[in-house]
Amino acid sequence: MSSGKLLLGVLAGVAAGALIGILFAPDKGTETRKKIIEKGEDYVDGLKEKINGLIDEVTKKVNATKTKVEEVIGDAKQKVEETKATTN
Repeated sequence: MSSGKLLLGVLAGVAAGALIGILFAPDKGTETRKKIIEKGEDYVDGLKEKINGLIDEVTKKVNATKTKVEEVIGDAKQKVEETKATTN
């Protein structure tokens, strides 16, 4: 299972548990709705942070891979030029 799916599953479970806990709490309807909205906003903020972290991580890996590919291409071009020079 990928870490993204695991994270999504954990967040969904936590959100469902919090929602059930709030719904069964002995508060007025307005207070319950207010708590649901606040918890929802908290979970959305947390999810945004996780997504931004994941995007940063992927961006770093893409940039590192791009750099490595550019190095390999440069080395290959150099070897081609060296081979051309020795055969002429």
